[in-house]
Amino acid sequence: MWILIVILIGVALFGLVAGYFYNRNIQKKIDRGELEEAPPVVTVDSECCGQHQICEKESLLAAVSKQIEYYDDEELDRFKGRPSDGYSEEEIEEFRDILYSMQEVDVAGWSRSLQLRGIELPDELKDELFLIVGERRFH
Repeated sequence: MWILIVILIGVALFGLVAGYFYNRNIQKKIDRGELEEAPPVVTVDSECCGQHQICEKESLLAAVSKQIEYYDDEELDRFKGRPSDGYSEEEIEEFRDILYSMQEVDVAGWSRSLQLRGIELPDELKDELFLIVGERRFH
């Protein structure tokens, strides 16, 4: 029991010391003129969209524009507000047809478009989306 407490205290002290040296390094860079100000603290969204490989890319897309772009998929608007686990096989196939008919570079934008329109991607397609983006990302 005492070993765990000592380890926990050690980890906390290490974090405090590392934070101190990090802040000191940043302040030195500001003083030398290498940085104008300390980098902002970035908060991470605790709710993941389930599309792990494109979350970063989508957050960049979100910062650029909130305008909805359609990818010849206006018919998907009827699914607005439907939960991701509430689709029939035919409806999932409709999403799949659109997904596989677009270019890989458009997949992240399409996913962002669905989010902006309030349309959840079917759970069954999230892994497929991950594979498409993941393969392109690591080649």
